[in-house]
Amino acid sequence: MSSPCDPQHAPAGDVGAALMMIDSRLKAIYDGRSETDAEQQALTDQFAVSLGPRGVDDLLDGACTLIYMFMQWLRMAYEDHDKDVIESVVPNLVATMRMMPRSVRPEAIPTMAGLLVAAGTGLSPSLWRKQYGDWTMDEMNPLEATAFLLAEHINRLTDDREFATRMITEALTRADEG
Repeated sequence: MSSPCDPQHAPAGDVGAALMMIDSRLKAIYDGRSETDAEQQALTDQFAVSLGPRGVDDLLDGACTLIYMFMQWLRMAYEDHDKDVIESVVPNLVATMRMMPRSVRPEAIPTMAGLLVAAGTGLSPSLWRKQYGDWTMDEMNPLEATAFLLAEHINRLTDDREFATRMITEALTRADEG
């Protein structure tokens, strides 16, 4: 029986814009800029305002699609080594989020852990979250942090700082060609 949270029922959203934001954060961290500079933050804020309400919803769905795709890749990678993705990824990401109190409020961590578990078990993070109501402003940074941490985890596993971004870009290219 199909779940109402099956990814086939979920909007993909604006995966390209979500990927651009995550890639920008990754590059900043890799370049040694752990804090977001004022100019980059202003550009990010301006970009978010320019999207409008529908565009923001598309960006949120795009971030959830990234989380789903990253968790599916991680699930396959861990299964190749007889490991469980939930057991291997979720506790580490939760522990990392707990060390980020300025970006991730403690009350948002259970929701982000739920998104990871949903994605890791083949459910749409977007539809899983929707059953509990609309996104809140307090969940925006944690959602971005979750997608960022997954991408960084994949990059560390592959020893390639651009692997996660390249993987999604190639998937988007194949989808456009198909």
